[in-house]
Amino acid sequence: MPKAAVCRELGPPESLRLEPFAAGPLASGQVRVAIRAAGINFPDILMVAGEYQLKPPLPFTPGVEAAGDVVEVNEAPDVAVGDRVIVKMRHGAYSDEAVATPSQLVKLPSTFDYAEGATFLAGHGTAYHALIDRGRLEPGEVLLVHGAGGGVGLAAVEMGKMLGATVIAAASSEEKLAVAQARGADHLVLYPREPFRDAVKRMTGGRGADVVFDPVGGEILENSLRCIAWGARILIIGFTGGIGMARTNLLLIKGASLLGVRAGEAVRRNPGLGAVRIKNLVDWAEAGKIRPHISHRLPLEDYAKAMRLLIERKAIGRVALIVR
Repeated sequence: MPKAAVCRELGPPESLRLEPFAAGPLASGQVRVAIRAAGINFPDILMVAGEYQLKPPLPFTPGVEAAGDVVEVNEAPDVAVGDRVIVKMRHGAYSDEAVATPSQLVKLPSTFDYAEGATFLAGHGTAYHALIDRGRLEPGEVLLVHGAGGGVGLAAVEMGKMLGATVIAAASSEEKLAVAQARGADHLVLYPREPFRDAVKRMTGGRGADVVFDPVGGEILENSLRCIAWGARILIIGFTGGIGMARTNLLLIKGASLLGVRAGEAVRRNPGLGAVRIKNLVDWAEAGKIRPHISHRLPLEDYAKAMRLLIERKAIGRVALIVR
């Protein structure tokens, strides 16, 4: 009998329970995917705690992305048993199997294993929407990436360099910065070593960053406004470090823009954006230009430990659950 990590009461990751469930029949137009790996994302943690904008009715299974094999098809076009796929979900990925529609499936790049597929679209999709759709990053511009050792941060470093930017990676440890450098970062900023706003000014000859990629928030956002160039775009990805307060006088003086980034919601409102994004991401993956960095691969039953790796900032890049 398949199993899933189930949230029956809101709280910490340890409140989840691994429970068996009965697999029901497929409706017309649905497919069944045997999940081989699931990605861990901050929205999963927030959703379980009841702190995310999407609040599924209890009980539910967290997890927004998975990868696996199609094992059953019921009148679903362009899908066949045996297809290796990535599954896009609002929740439900921490499980042995998923029931989905063809619109939720993306062919797994031939260059990826299942864990890489399960940690690809959320992080790299967010970076794509931020840098291309919202930030309009241009070759030769300076991109400052905060939280550059995290999953979306590393994706932004890798993609920013691919797009021709000069990339400044900022992170909390030398180990994280070493991975960012390996992914293409031109300059490295260690938060404890010096105020990052001073480092950015020094590295840019006083000019500042053209685009700021910020999944951290809090004081990071507030100090980022003090090291930006004229016309800068500050991309708000998240707030793992708290809610930041933007001083409007600094935005005005620099002619800067503060832009919220919600990659999933943007696609729900404009599906055409998603089709272009996924095609480009998969093409770049097939060409070997982008790839998730996975620091930890744990079995499904270690879901709480895996989520804690993100909460305690111990992961570098992505964390994947492996389903046997």
